[in-house]
Amino acid sequence: MPKHTRAGVLAALAVAGLAAGAALNAAPAGAATKAPAPKFLSASELPPHPSSAWTAGKVTDGVPEELPGCLAEALLGYDSRHRTFRTELETGAEQVSVVVGDNAKAKALATHLNKQIRSCALRSDADPEIEAEYRSYGSLPVEEGARVHGVHTRASWGAMDIHLLSVGRDGGTVTLVRWGQMGDFTDAPVKAFKKTTTTAVDKLY
Repeated sequence: MPKHTRAGVLAALAVAGLAAGAALNAAPAGAATKAPAPKFLSASELPPHPSSAWTAGKVTDGVPEELPGCLAEALLGYDSRHRTFRTELETGAEQVSVVVGDNAKAKALATHLNKQIRSCALRSDADPEIEAEYRSYGSLPVEEGARVHGVHTRASWGAMDIHLLSVGRDGGTVTLVRWGQMGDFTDAPVKAFKKTTTTAVDKLY
């Protein structure tokens, strides 16, 4: 399937969420108490791909371009770093970690991101070209907790994508992990992604 089909679906999700998230972003970047830089997932810690190995990019400042706009907007103004992962096929993933420094503010950011994941999927239904379905995969007992979500999108031109997303927190640091490929909920490696999420939160410090 041409890559522009996936780009179209992600663009629709991005446009759907651009208006959300400003309330939590009043603090300028760097205003929070400095904490040790969190560690990131390695390629081998992503859900195994049946026919292609994962490769990991460098840890980079900011948020990845692949992140839907509704989530990227919610992270504006924070000290964020990210790593992008790819396979040789159309499967990709990103991890974003945000050092907030204050436990209460980090908890508020994690709560907001969890709400944004669902509302972003629901708002994408406003686009007549896109249908979206959301599923919650529950919480994980790691550090201050993590939640796992699934979003399936179907475009009018035939493209189908499945995304797994999670938000976890360790003290004043929040991490967001997203995995995606062509397919539907039957193609989602939920058990393996939960293990990846647990590892991501455990590695923060």
